[in-house]
Amino acid sequence: MQRPLSRMMGLATSAYGVYALVRPGHLARALDAAPSERRSLERLARTYGVRDLASSSLLLSSDPALARAAMALRIVGDLGDCAVLTATTTDPAVRRKVAAVTLGWAVLNAAAWWADERH
Repeated sequence: MQRPLSRMMGLATSAYGVYALVRPGHLARALDAAPSERRSLERLARTYGVRDLASSSLLLSSDPALARAAMALRIVGDLGDCAVLTATTTDPAVRRKVAAVTLGWAVLNAAAWWADERH
């Protein structure tokens, strides 16, 4: 089974994973974090990078169970990111932006998974 949409989302997620490892300061900037929080958020960004590369690599397998596991991990990860990151800011505008991005990725991953499962 090809799973083209899931693989496309995996490729996009891998690209973000590389970006998070190369430019971990992006997360602190996106959250408009205080200087005292920046190092912790850089470490968190790096963990996101590793996690995203690892979960996306499962999509390279021809085993449908691993592909399903990868997509489930991606969706749960996005929902977890939403919960954690929206709790790190008191700024409503930043909270809305973070929720939109993280929930948007969860929806895109779920839609890709659903469409691939139907075919």
